[in-house]
Amino acid sequence: MSSIGIVSPQAMAFAEPLPLQSGASLREYTLMYETYGTLNADKSNAVLICHALNASHHVAGWYAGDPKNVGWWDNMVGPGKPVDTNRFFVIGVNNLGSCFGSTGPMHANPATGKPYGAAFPVVTVEDWVTAQARLADRLGIGQFAAVMGGSLGGMQALAWSIMYPDRLRHCVVIASTPKLSAQNIAFNDVARQAILSDPDYHGGDFYEHGVVPKNGLKVARMVGHITYLSDDDMAEKFGRKLRNMAEKGGAETVGYKFGFGIDFEIESYLRYQGDKFATYFDANTYLLITKALDYFDPARLHDGNLTRTLAKTTAKFFLASFTTDWRFSPERSREIVQALLANRREVTYAEIDAPHGHDAFLLEDPRYMGMVRAYFGQIHGETAAGSKGGAA
Repeated sequence: MSSIGIVSPQAMAFAEPLPLQSGASLREYTLMYETYGTLNADKSNAVLICHALNASHHVAGWYAGDPKNVGWWDNMVGPGKPVDTNRFFVIGVNNLGSCFGSTGPMHANPATGKPYGAAFPVVTVEDWVTAQARLADRLGIGQFAAVMGGSLGGMQALAWSIMYPDRLRHCVVIASTPKLSAQNIAFNDVARQAILSDPDYHGGDFYEHGVVPKNGLKVARMVGHITYLSDDDMAEKFGRKLRNMAEKGGAETVGYKFGFGIDFEIESYLRYQGDKFATYFDANTYLLITKALDYFDPARLHDGNLTRTLAKTTAKFFLASFTTDWRFSPERSREIVQALLANRREVTYAEIDAPHGHDAFLLEDPRYMGMVRAYFGQIHGETAAGSKGGAA
């Protein structure tokens, strides 16, 4: 199996306003996207990949001159991979409000000519899905073979099945949830407060001051990253070794300089991740996307009844969860499965015993990859049969 190779991002501009769930609207906007593989004659082999919090349209491959910038799901999407680009035409879209090219807080507000900053309207998962559907319209894709995503991307896939039931044949939801728990919302709020309380945030208009709220972003990423890993994974990778003692080859603490610096390996790792994140991610984008996570609750419109919420879905479903994922635990995926079964939907569910916590959906667990590969093999069989039937 090889990577898709060199890829190029594309931009699609929309002049028609996009009404948002908040009551606001975007007068005009641009979506960044990438495509991999070849769209077949009847456009029946298209697969939409929805991204999670800090990812983008760059799903697979790499950019010319920057071979280290590999797509965030390159192990999943490509020639001969579980989502095989020899079979499927795969689309990755960067969501509105992001900082990777689609219109977001860093871009100029046409009403003022200055960066939107904190004035960029709040967006929801449903708003993103509406924008994705408009892009699909432009590409001439009336129905996706599958819409797929992990974590926040899984929420978007689920929203697709509810909002546009006739526009996808399969819905693939990995390590996701029908709504965040109070604990998850609490973690997100602590991360946001770290950004909002950074003096360099300047009420969201830090661009005009030539600064970045790096400390706030760093702490926000550290908080978030803790929730992506399992306790067992942290223990195995980092343990409790004191860094200076490990460097000296000793285990005693006599003469050790105690204090509030970086003593443990896990502290070093989290600060490294935080520092790296603060160099490339936008603070306003972090606020927007975590709020979109918090607001997602499609059953809210049906008195909290998820079975009623999913009654109009028509897709077939594949869901996967991971036993050590305490952020989006298997119990939450089972809620979706049970609601779908109550509606007599066709559902495949995999609960995978993996040690890596929430991040497992991005990693190379052979059972997980094998299940996804087998499922997309079935989708390909159906698509090929349908194409032959249509041609006849």
